[in-house]
Amino acid sequence: MNKRRVPHLVGRRLSWVVVLVAILFSGAMLGVGVEAVQADNATSNLPTDSEAARATALQASLGTSEYTPAIVVIDRDGAALTDADRAAVGRAVEALAPLASDGQRVVPVFADDGKAAFVAVPLSTSISEEDLAGPVGDIRSTAAQDLPDGLRAQVTGGPAFVVDLSKVFDGADVRLLITTAGVVALLLLVTYRSPWLWLVPLTVVGVADQVAAKGLAIGTHVFGFPTDGAVTGITSVLVFGAGTNYALLVIARYREELRRHDDRYEAMRIALDNAAPAILASSGTVVLALLCLGFADNPSSRSIGFGGAIGIVTAVVYALVVLPAAMTVFGRRLFWPFVPRVGQAEPTRDGFWSKVAAVVTARPARVSLVGVAVLAVLALPLAGVSTGLSDTEQFRDTPESVTGQEVLAEHFPAGASQPTVVIATADRADAVTEAVAATDGVQRIQPAGKGEGRAVLSVVLDAGPGTQQAFGTVTAVRTAAHAADPTSLVGGADADSLDAKAAAVHDQRLVIPLILAVVLVVLLLLLRSVVAAVLLVATVVATFAASLGASWWAFTHWFGFPALDLSVPLLSFLFLVALGVDYNIFLTTRAKEEAAQHDTKQAISTALAVTGGVITSAGVLLAAVFTVLGVLPLITLTQIGVIVGFGVLLDTLLVRSVLVPALVSLLGRRFWWPGALSRSHDR
Repeated sequence: MNKRRVPHLVGRRLSWVVVLVAILFSGAMLGVGVEAVQADNATSNLPTDSEAARATALQASLGTSEYTPAIVVIDRDGAALTDADRAAVGRAVEALAPLASDGQRVVPVFADDGKAAFVAVPLSTSISEEDLAGPVGDIRSTAAQDLPDGLRAQVTGGPAFVVDLSKVFDGADVRLLITTAGVVALLLLVTYRSPWLWLVPLTVVGVADQVAAKGLAIGTHVFGFPTDGAVTGITSVLVFGAGTNYALLVIARYREELRRHDDRYEAMRIALDNAAPAILASSGTVVLALLCLGFADNPSSRSIGFGGAIGIVTAVVYALVVLPAAMTVFGRRLFWPFVPRVGQAEPTRDGFWSKVAAVVTARPARVSLVGVAVLAVLALPLAGVSTGLSDTEQFRDTPESVTGQEVLAEHFPAGASQPTVVIATADRADAVTEAVAATDGVQRIQPAGKGEGRAVLSVVLDAGPGTQQAFGTVTAVRTAAHAADPTSLVGGADADSLDAKAAAVHDQRLVIPLILAVVLVVLLLLLRSVVAAVLLVATVVATFAASLGASWWAFTHWFGFPALDLSVPLLSFLFLVALGVDYNIFLTTRAKEEAAQHDTKQAISTALAVTGGVITSAGVLLAAVFTVLGVLPLITLTQIGVIVGFGVLLDTLLVRSVLVPALVSLLGRRFWWPGALSRSHDR
């Protein structure tokens, strides 16, 4: 009765062979000594052809960017510095001088209000980001020594921000793995109520996660993209979330078939015949959507796309090849104490979700209106969404580099720690200097080097780094500099952030339509229905809008976040649309299967009844796994975790279980138009 559509690697002997080969392959992958190519935190979000990136490259070629300062800010928390404090600053200069690279000068600068001082300690730009922790740590410990009571020294500036950002990911892989595995184990234990069944999918997915991590490292060399803590963390979450979802679907269908067939291998083959097409379609959708990020200007987004695709491919291979073999090796006793027996009634057909289905399909118009209204209300806060976090707003916990920058901005020109750089032709340098100096928001401009017919100018802004005021000033500086010298380039930290923001806007306008097109095409090919494909895409987009709106309200009222990070809207859209459509694929493919024998209302009702439990478990688990990103004290990952986690719950508990069945019931056979199912009449 079931037509075999996919090759199977299950059988009395074959299952053992598959498990053994999987163990050997996984061991070989875990033993590979390849290290991933790490991304440069300073340029991870910056397109290589942007003006800021070209300015950085030109400055490096001129040899005028050999040093970058770590800024030691010394203050008495708002009180005026005493004579003893000024003497302590002098001692600090003497102690810090040996820490400057290549004997560079270390001089103190006192604030005009007499309440603070800073000491710039030049560090070589040739020091890699991985090695900056040592010099910055030495500066911090040296600056804190021999200070009078009440006087404090804090280190900020570019090198300090890099070190503090890197510390966010110190031990992150282990924390993320332990937390994610714990959450998955708990939810699987609750789902199956068996003392050992949960160990099989958890082990398979856990091994897949480690293999995917090695695959990611190899991919950075083969495909030429870098990675960082955010990329590896998101990839791990995708493997655990999607891999466990696929495992839940396979096991649920396997348990269903064990109630019909005495041979467990035959039961698994039939289960895979029915479950594999939906899993392959959903995983293929996610992979293609992730690969759409390859068209992004943002290098970090591209890395997440490539890394995530590697993770999803690994997860689906282990879920469809290794898991079925492992499940059949242990037999029915794996389900103890709730062992499925041949001839048992299928409990899902008259369980909780069958009652939900009866209510939804009995009043589809009313349910649809209520569902749409709920989504609309949740989406209302979208009108006030703002994007763009400054350097001091990236962390949930406040590191020393942030508090030091705040003190520096209070007593000195806020841009003093990270000056903007203008590179002009030597014969136009005076004109550029005059034009930039007259620009509103520029505190001072001075020469910073020259070479090869170019002059490098250092521009200190009044606005703090990464703020909207700083972006406006950089834009004005570019306008003035380009007018005086069309070949001039404006770079620096604020210019980097400005160009990264422009890239984020470009990526949203390009990649979001691509993702929608991919999802639409996959649904068209799978369901053979234009109406079904358009309707399902519309529901997942509405889910994203509602989740983003509700999450923004929570960020502003509960979390106190000032804005969304630039990459958050695009990545959240990708994960919610690509992963959210999975549940609709699982539901509607089962409905299509039932529609061959029943009318559409009965088909969607049965599909919801038999898939409701497993899809709800999968949704809750996926939401919990994404929320685990919150263990890292980086606002970007927290925002992605909250938006996607809430969106998956919303999709699982409202959209997929209530709104979609109601809309399908309203449309009847028209839901399958123009496919063959649309040409028969509902009874």
